[in-house]
Amino acid sequence: MKQFAFPKAEHLCLQREIDALFVPGVHSAVAFPLRAVFRSVEWESGPTVKVLLSVSKRKHKLAVDRNCAKRQIREAYRKNKHLLHASLLPGEGVHIGFLWLSDAPVSSAVVERRMVGLLQRIAEKIAQSR
Repeated sequence: MKQFAFPKAEHLCLQREIDALFVPGVHSAVAFPLRAVFRSVEWESGPTVKVLLSVSKRKHKLAVDRNCAKRQIREAYRKNKHLLHASLLPGEGVHIGFLWLSDAPVSSAVVERRMVGLLQRIAEKIAQSR
């Protein structure tokens, strides 16, 4: 498998998994313009990390703006996901939801810096919860 790929299998798609991500007691971290909501899961098979990307239609009326923000999130995660994968133990998995908070466009360099910080904080919180 390619190291910097983001295949469909790593996308969080099941409604019950998405609902479980947004219940009280789930961990979160914020690095503007992103908010990460995550929970540890037992890993059986498939990818160890599954990701959900969300950009609000209320804040970005035009689909072009929403798609641009999602593209920036996806690219930043794809390039830096190794930071999270290295910290996971065998049999351990994570579901993460990245939510876009900004009303205005943000440069890709800023999004990538904030993504690196978020992934490091997620790895630390997972290590602390063991």
